[in-house]
Amino acid sequence: MSEKIIVFDTTLRDGEQSPGASLNVFEKVEIAKQLEKLKVDVIEAGFPVSSPAQFEAVKRIAGEVNVVIAALARAKEIDIKTAYDALSQAEKKRIHTFSSTSDYHILGKFGHERYGRSLEEKRKTVIQMSYDMVKYAKTFCEDVEFSAEDAGRTDLAYLSEVIEAAIEAGATTINIPDTTGYTMPFEYGNKIVELKERVRNIEKAIISAHCHNDLGLAVANSISGIQNGVRQVECTVNGIGERAGNASLEEIVMALNVRKDLFNFFTDINTAEIYNTSRMVSGFTGIVIQPNKAIVGENAFAHESGIHQDGMLKNRETYEIMTPETVGVSKTKIVLGRHSGRHGLKSRMIELGYSLKESELDKIYEAFTRLADKKKEVYDEDLRILMGDEIYKEENHFELEYIQVNSGTNSIPTATVKILMHGKEYSDSSTGDGPVDALFNAIDRALKIQFTIESYSVRSVTSGRQALGEVMVRIRENGLSFTGRGVSTDIIEASAKAYLQAINQKMIHEKEKKSLHENESLNEAV
Repeated sequence: MSEKIIVFDTTLRDGEQSPGASLNVFEKVEIAKQLEKLKVDVIEAGFPVSSPAQFEAVKRIAGEVNVVIAALARAKEIDIKTAYDALSQAEKKRIHTFSSTSDYHILGKFGHERYGRSLEEKRKTVIQMSYDMVKYAKTFCEDVEFSAEDAGRTDLAYLSEVIEAAIEAGATTINIPDTTGYTMPFEYGNKIVELKERVRNIEKAIISAHCHNDLGLAVANSISGIQNGVRQVECTVNGIGERAGNASLEEIVMALNVRKDLFNFFTDINTAEIYNTSRMVSGFTGIVIQPNKAIVGENAFAHESGIHQDGMLKNRETYEIMTPETVGVSKTKIVLGRHSGRHGLKSRMIELGYSLKESELDKIYEAFTRLADKKKEVYDEDLRILMGDEIYKEENHFELEYIQVNSGTNSIPTATVKILMHGKEYSDSSTGDGPVDALFNAIDRALKIQFTIESYSVRSVTSGRQALGEVMVRIRENGLSFTGRGVSTDIIEASAKAYLQAINQKMIHEKEKKSLHENESLNEAV
C-alpha cells in the first residue's frame, strides 16, 4: 500500500525570511486560508517571540484556520511559552523547537564559556538544552517537533545522540534540516538510513526533511529523504526562503504525483489549487516567479517551437507530462473591464483564492474601477497585483496623496509631492537627473530623510500597451536593507509607491525592534 507524506508548509515562516518578502498580518492570514484550501497538513505560521507582528499573525491564523498550526521557538523557555500563547486558539497546535548541532553552529552560537570550555562540553550542553526544552514544550502541547539545525553538516554519531535525547523527552517529529543546502541527494538519503539504524527510539517519531536550495538540490534531497524513510517534507510555495530558497512544495508534490510508477507515496494536496496559491504568494511577497519555473512558471505549459507545436497538436503527451488543469492553470479566462460589476469581481476574486470582507471588497472595487478606466481589459494578474498593492495601504505609515512631475529634453526634471500620514500632510518639490530622481529627492525633502538606494528595477507585470508596471526599490540604512514595491499603469507613480513602501518597512522594523527591546527589558526585570 502507498504511504502518505505529510506536507509541512513553512512559507509564512522560512519563506517570509526571503530578503524583501515581509508580509503584514492580513497577507499572512489570506495565504494561510489559501494553504488550507490547498490541503497542506501543517502550516508553520511564524516565529512568535521575534516580534509583536509575528505573534499577532500566528494568533490570528491559529484562530481562523483549521489545520495543524505550528509556531517556531528556540530552545528557550520564553520562546516556547510565547509560541504556546500565540497558538492557544488553535484546535490542532504544534510547538516546533530547535537547537544548533553542527560544530560550525555550536562554536559560533555557543562560543561563550558558560556553555562549556571545550567543544565536547558545549556539545553536552546542547544535548541537555534540547532535552530540557522539548520536555518543557511537552507540558504545553502533545505535538512537539524538534529540529537539529544544520544537521546536514553535523557529525552523525553526535546527531544521533541529540535526536535520541529529543525523542526521549517527548518529540513526536524529528526534523533533519540541510540548513545550508550543502548535502548531495545520495548523502542525505544515506544520513536518514544511518539515523534509523543508530537512534534506538527513532520509531517513536516521524522523520522530517527540511532542505535548502543553495546548490539547487532542495527538491532532490527531499525526495531522496522520502525514499529512505522521511514521512514529512518541509517546503514553501514557489520555493521561496532564505538565500536561494527552500524545497518547492509544488515540485515535490507533482514529482510524487506524476511519477507514481516510481514512488509508492501520496499527499493530500489539492493540486488544482497550486497555481492560485503560487500567484497569491508571489503577489503578496513581491517575489517574481521566473518564467521557466517548474509547475507554476509562465512558460511551464507554453510551446513556441514549430516542432513542439506540431507534436502537441498530434498528441498532448508528446511534450507535456501533466495537464495544466491538474495544477489549476485554466485555458480560459473571464475578461473583466469597466462594465463589470461588484458581483463579477467578487466571484473572480473567490476563484483566485481571496476571501474578502465587504469593506475590503469596497476598497478593491474602487481600485478596480480606476484601473478599468485606464485599461480595456483587467486580467487575473492585474487583480493579484492590485490586491497586494491596495490592501497593503491599511498598514502604511506614509501614503502617497499627490505627485506632479515635469520633464523634457530641454528642461530640468522637477517633481512635487504630497504625502499623508494619519491626516498630516508633507509636501515639497525638487529637481533631479531625471523624473524618478527628482521624485525621490522631493520625497526626501518632504519627509526630511535620505537613504542610499541599493537597487531600482522596473518590469511589466501584465500584457499590452496599458500594462501595469511594477517598480521594486531597495534602500539601505545602517547596514540594513528594506524593499518596497509599487504598481501602477504610470511608472512614475509606481516609483513613488515603491519608495514610500520601503520607507514604511523601515519604520515598521524600527517599531518592532523597539517593542522587542522593551519586552526583553521587562523579562530581565521579572
